[in-house]
Amino acid sequence: MKKTGLLFVIAALVVASAVSGDPLPAATPLSKVLDCMRDNVPPTVRIQEVELTSTDRAGGTRVLKGKLFAIRENGLVRSMLRISAPSDLSGAAYLVRETPADRGDEMYMFLPSVNRVRRISGASAEGALLGTDFSYNDVKQFENAYDGTEPKLEAPDNIQGRPAWVMTTKAKTGEDSRYSTVKTWIDQKTCVALKIDFFEGDKLRKELAAPATGLMQSDKYWYVSEAEMRDLKEGTKTALKVVGVTSGSDLPSRYFDAHSFYLGN
Repeated sequence: MKKTGLLFVIAALVVASAVSGDPLPAATPLSKVLDCMRDNVPPTVRIQEVELTSTDRAGGTRVLKGKLFAIRENGLVRSMLRISAPSDLSGAAYLVRETPADRGDEMYMFLPSVNRVRRISGASAEGALLGTDFSYNDVKQFENAYDGTEPKLEAPDNIQGRPAWVMTTKAKTGEDSRYSTVKTWIDQKTCVALKIDFFEGDKLRKELAAPATGLMQSDKYWYVSEAEMRDLKEGTKTALKVVGVTSGSDLPSRYFDAHSFYLGN
């Protein structure tokens, strides 16, 4: 099955979806659920101002601030996160480019300290994104980028008192994946993921949760304004907060180009 994707920040990290009229029926096929989630990114550029607060097991915190830029281009999602604070990471940037089926998404990282673009692949994709509890691949999951997995729609459920579709994705046989299973609860009214569980074997390793009270709308698009990723093994967590959203912005194509995404305005 073709992957579906939104990059970040991670939101898209933060997911939002265009929903009009009544929600899809509970018996909706998997393909329609994925398509609904895929519409999380508007055809014009959306900019999200985000804050990521990481807390270590001793209670120490670190806050990252930045902007997430996302767009659909020829039906494919491009997303880029640019960090503005703290000062030692200002200018760092992360880009995800969805590709046609079976080619695998492209992920790139730029760090000012080394002044070069590095492509993220293989085992590196499981590394922590800028010291947060999100790995590069976790970000793709939150953005609904399911390449390398085999989605399956389970029996519907309720989460926070709201009807939800439940989807599981499993790594393909032979794939070197950290997680054996990823389970996602998708709000039926908005097509936004409110909970994602990440399993290592039969053990829950990480959980991502967003309160339904944090569902917001920008134009006709829904998004979650806050979410939290917990690493149950390490005893750490990272809270995501969206502090501003702008849709319909006109940005140069270089924001989503692997050779120039990290450059300033």
